[in-house]
Amino acid sequence: MAEVVLDGVTKRFKTRGGTVDAIADLSLTIGDGEFIVLLGPTGAGKTTTLRLVAALETPEAGRVSIGGI
Repeated sequence: MAEVVLDGVTKRFKTRGGTVDAIADLSLTIGDGEFIVLLGPTGAGKTTTLRLVAALETPEAGRVSIGGI
């Protein structure tokens, strides 16, 4: 395992009316070997956060690193 760090991450999606922030300035550190759960209502950004960690999405701002990379 490795430490996962999200530092000031923002992810925006384009909509018909402009843009919407799915995640705004999220900072989170998950230590090596830690287990976490993301909870929240529909549209809170849980899946988007996981997609950013998995590198399936790229943030508009901030940094995602796993094991310092």
